[in-house]
Amino acid sequence: MSATLLTARAPQAPLRRLLALDAVVTGGNGLAYALFAGPLGRLLGVERTPLLVLGVLLAGYGAAVGLLASRARPAPGLVMAVIEINCAWVALSLLSLLLWFEPTTAGLVWIPAQAVVVAGFAVLQWAARGSRAQ
Repeated sequence: MSATLLTARAPQAPLRRLLALDAVVTGGNGLAYALFAGPLGRLLGVERTPLLVLGVLLAGYGAAVGLLASRARPAPGLVMAVIEINCAWVALSLLSLLLWFEPTTAGLVWIPAQAVVVAGFAVLQWAARGSRAQ
């Protein structure tokens, strides 16, 4: 019986690990933005208030993704929501360079770099979700 449970849950492990890593990275990033909005804003060329708001939102989102990762069987609809939100984050990050922010050189490096990391999470989560369905 325990072998059956292990076999049934094993396909969930990669997805859950990816969600957990996403939660840690996103939550940590959010906490840094929220706690150090002033200095990071100056470094990146982003105003303090938007960075503070983003930090609080990211910390909360990271906690929600962590909760999802803690489930033995993450709900497929919520997993898709995480993937879609990650994709939206990538698009908005890149658009922010053109439309809203006037970043410093550090910001011109950091904003696309973190977007690439988030895009990587989305792709890997999509692949792990897809392999689970088979």
